[in-house]
Amino acid sequence: MNEFELLAELERRGLIVGVEHDAAEIDGLVVTQDTLVEGVHFRFDLLDWRELGFRAAAVNISDLSASGAEPVALLVTLAAPSLEGAIAFYEGIAEAGVPVRGGDTTKADSVVVTVTALGRAERNPGRAGARPGDLLVVTGPLGGAGAAFREGRLSRPPIRTPEGRALAAVAHAMLDISDGLGADAGHIARRSGCSLVIDLDRVPLAAGATLDDLSFGEDYELLAATPDPLDFPVIGRCEEGSGVEPAGLGGWEHFR
Repeated sequence: MNEFELLAELERRGLIVGVEHDAAEIDGLVVTQDTLVEGVHFRFDLLDWRELGFRAAAVNISDLSASGAEPVALLVTLAAPSLEGAIAFYEGIAEAGVPVRGGDTTKADSVVVTVTALGRAERNPGRAGARPGDLLVVTGPLGGAGAAFREGRLSRPPIRTPEGRALAAVAHAMLDISDGLGADAGHIARRSGCSLVIDLDRVPLAAGATLDDLSFGEDYELLAATPDPLDFPVIGRCEEGSGVEPAGLGGWEHFR
């Protein structure tokens, strides 16, 4: 069983609810949470403590951006063998510009970081509203994370809060590209009940990136299905049907 099969089964049994989008909406708040585990999501030969802090904040803010939300607070849990890098870690979080309002600190054999991000949105498109005829747009170049990893480094996630708020006003569906273009497009296709057709020749690639890097994930640009592309690059369209075309666009998957 992989991560998405588990989520589907938990939904089927009614053990989780309202998890179909990038973030949950609870009593007027948009809430999301991500965990970064040493050796799985990062290594200290690829980044330092300060960069880890920024990354932990940014990947959560990305989910808020995909929900059209303005971030208002972070809750941060740090588990580590020692607190030697803790100050630099929190300095990195501060670079993201969202205040830390609570969290936890505990001892562990390796570093594990969990951040909960809270925001407010006037309109959250979610993943389930894409319609045939919608255009697919992205907020920036893709493949940079894969290209950076091949060079022995981790790329810094972008923060797309203004872009997310602008697109949320017009988009029928939106998410951030964290698992790879094909995998994340598949989330919209499944939830919306339509086919997402991607024109690979129109996908903007980051410097040094190739089409193979689109499956790496961790680009943290936004992908939206919208009748109005605004000024964002159009990379495809929504059609009647199911799934993602071209077939074979992969992505990251825990518990393969």
